Amino acid sequence: MSRKDYLFTSESVSEGHPDKVSDAISDAIVDIFLGKNPEARVAVETLTTTNHVVLAGEVRGSVGQDEMIAAARKTIREIGYEQKGFHWDTCHVDCYVHAQSADIAQGVDSGEDKDEGAGDQGIMFGYACDETPELMPAPILYSHRILKTLADVRHGGEKRLGPDSKSQVTVEYRDGKPVRADTIVLSTQHAEGLDSDDVRAIVEPHIIGSMPDGWVDDKTVWHVNPTGRFVIGGPDGDAGLTGRKIIVDTYGGAAPHGGGAFSGKDPTKVDRSAAYASRYLAKNIVAAGLATKCCVQLSYAIGVAEPLSIYVDDYGTGEVHPMEIERAIRETVSLTPRGIRTKLGLNRPIYRKTAAYGHFGRQPEADGSFSWEKTDIADALKAAASRG
Repeated sequence: MSRKDYLFTSESVSEGHPDKVSDAISDAIVDIFLGKNPEARVAVETLTTTNHVVLAGEVRGSVGQDEMIAAARKTIREIGYEQKGFHWDTCHVDCYVHAQSADIAQGVDSGEDKDEGAGDQGIMFGYACDETPELMPAPILYSHRILKTLADVRHGGEKRLGPDSKSQVTVEYRDGKPVRADTIVLSTQHAEGLDSDDVRAIVEPHIIGSMPDGWVDDKTVWHVNPTGRFVIGGPDGDAGLTGRKIIVDTYGGAAPHGGGAFSGKDPTKVDRSAAYASRYLAKNIVAAGLATKCCVQLSYAIGVAEPLSIYVDDYGTGEVHPMEIERAIRETVSLTPRGIRTKLGLNRPIYRKTAAYGHFGRQPEADGSFSWEKTDIADALKAAASRG
């Protein structure tokens, strides 16, 4: 029997965290390629450190090195880095991006129909639950929301806060439902001359405003800048790499993870597109009332179009047997790489905005971004599953 009363913790990191700076640069480059050619192939990694950015990877498309370097600088500027140790205009940017391997290209292009093969082997997981209106686990959703709120405040003119920050929320569950914030941890870069009390006075109202009403009470434990000083931050304080925050990007540890990162990859890479499809399926299953908690696993082999397996776990909350939901998925949605890209409209420059504050639990936007958050197949899945 699953536990009903417990504490669970998830963390998030801001757009100015060194790893997220790297993710954002990599995704900005993906967007440039897809903006020019929706069928471009991109796998770009970024390293950031003190006044230095290194781009590496494999691509197939017509974007030059100068454009990639300009994208890196533009991204750093948008995040807000104009520090002595990391400045968008003065940092060195080295580009070692080269053409995609012909062997990999052959694998991707050798499916049953041209350009249908998966870009790599792997397993991907999607998850949804009824803890929040966004059908996301509460700890990661509110960890993201705190940092997004503080980023908006900073971009709105609050100069005492820096771009680099981390949050952590411990949620108390009673009878399996999230009810309050047990502990809140925030470490944020700040201007010279402030102490922890000063920082707390700045951020506390925004943190409380990011949480559901009544969740922060007199028993909530606070840790704001517990080391006492956080002036040197971002890539000047710690090196960053693309793809090192995969739990932050997904479900905060509340669900399994296949291990593949998202940022820097075009949507033929199933690490990205099939993870989006898995979330899309899990969210629609919960939205349809087929379960209150659901995990979907997909698996692929390089060059093979159809998924090798589809697995659904409803954690005992389902209205029908999980095998019926698996059958309904196969009847309702094409899960070939091209089928996913077509259904979700993924061959578009929509990825830069995914690089921080989570790939899931976001609102679908008019440009097609976060299309995997729609619940437009809930009725079809429910009807198909009920036929069993």
